[in-house]
Amino acid sequence: MELEFEHKPAAHCENGVIANMLRFYGFELSEPMIFGLASGLFFSHMPFVKMAGMAVTSFRTFPGVLFSRVSKVLGFKIKTRRYLNEEKAIADMDKILLSGTPVGCVVGMYYLPYMPLEYRFHFNGHNICIVGKDEQTGNYQVSDPNAVEKVYISKRDLMKVRFAKGGTYPLFGQMYWVESVPEKLPDLDSLVRKAIKKNCWLMTSQPKWLPYFGVNGIYCLSRRIRNWEDTMGPRKAALNLAQVIRMLEEIGTGGAGFRYMYGAFLQEAARVTGVEELNAFSVRITKIGDLWREFAYKAARVFKKRQGEQYTYEELSEILGRIAVLEENFYKELKRVV
Repeated sequence: MELEFEHKPAAHCENGVIANMLRFYGFELSEPMIFGLASGLFFSHMPFVKMAGMAVTSFRTFPGVLFSRVSKVLGFKIKTRRYLNEEKAIADMDKILLSGTPVGCVVGMYYLPYMPLEYRFHFNGHNICIVGKDEQTGNYQVSDPNAVEKVYISKRDLMKVRFAKGGTYPLFGQMYWVESVPEKLPDLDSLVRKAIKKNCWLMTSQPKWLPYFGVNGIYCLSRRIRNWEDTMGPRKAALNLAQVIRMLEEIGTGGAGFRYMYGAFLQEAARVTGVEELNAFSVRITKIGDLWREFAYKAARVFKKRQGEQYTYEELSEILGRIAVLEENFYKELKRVV
């Protein structure tokens, strides 16, 4: 059994699954528009949440939030379920799949057999969509936004990735699907304006005593990274820096990538709303993305200790400080425009 599900690769897994799912139900929205409508741009630096024993730094909303937000905004009724029993998780997924409904799953990347080895690490927030099952082999057909085309995975491997150990949090076999859809999409003009205002609020509304989220989080990382070598020692500081680089450059679209995606959303938003100024804000957030890339490049040089270009933790701290100021001004001014 195979659903007539059109697979398209995407820059980010959750956006990609959502876009492909909506297309299955006859609604065509771009990946940047989905990301923007879900107010997906964010920042968090959480020393109290560990991945591989080091603080987690994130450049977008938490896994699962995009799907729930955009579904609510567009009027889709969805269902999300988690499990403790692995066999029941597979059996329930089979029932939904047999009803002709694609099923999204949150999985661990490390054990995905079709994933190239260099992309495998213990990240338990990857999204895939199950769109078919070969009754002879028992293998499942997967639409993974990271893959060029649909791939297959065995039942054993699917259970393993749905209940992967390690990573940032336990998965509990989490899956989600669409229960019903509206006859047509609501007016995007007002939705886009509300989504932009919400994203600006999320990035700038955090109280000063909560330093880990939004723009506060960028300032926090800037302050902390300056003293890492003194407080952690050279080796541990380098490992923590590598963790930030990985989160910035490799997980999802990376921090700069999410800024670029939001810039693309603002270009679409300008056409939808008729607010031409949004094009200028698109350019601004793209330039901020470039600065994040500069930070990643120089951070990698600090980590690798390459000859010729020598940078310091203090210089990295100063770049983050500039980014924090630019992003804070960006969101406050953007909110006034819409």
